[in-house]
Amino acid sequence: MLWVGLAGIAVALVALGLTGAMWRQLGKLRAAQVVLLGGSKADLVDFAVSLQGRIDDLHGAVDEVAAGLSRVDRRVDGTVTNTAIVRYDAYGGTGGHQSASVALLDAGRSGIVLSAIQGRDYARIYVKEVDHGRAPVALSPEEQQAVERAMTP
Repeated sequence: MLWVGLAGIAVALVALGLTGAMWRQLGKLRAAQVVLLGGSKADLVDFAVSLQGRIDDLHGAVDEVAAGLSRVDRRVDGTVTNTAIVRYDAYGGTGGHQSASVALLDAGRSGIVLSAIQGRDYARIYVKEVDHGRAPVALSPEEQQAVERAMTP
């Protein structure tokens, strides 16, 4: 009977030691949970649900930004992005390269060519349309050169 009592005490002490070890592990787990939850008293499941909601909101915001960038890309493609200028003497011997042709094209290679022809007693300005790199009206060699320079990356 004494042995049974001693064995019972030994089993109780081992159980008490295991309970203390488990209690310390539980304390560490709770401390880690407090760090993970940011000090809130919510449980881990509530935290995961709220985190998923924030992730869904973030996905929505990213989709809105992507749509906005797409709109900006379309607007930028329609702006003047490719330019070139060619200066020349329209009339031999006048000197100074006073005449010029300027190509102003968008990303689709459409836009205008503006030419200013300077003579001794006059100046003339011509504007010609360019659609996808081609002009419906014949371009002068200098105007064509300005368009080609503007279309070259």
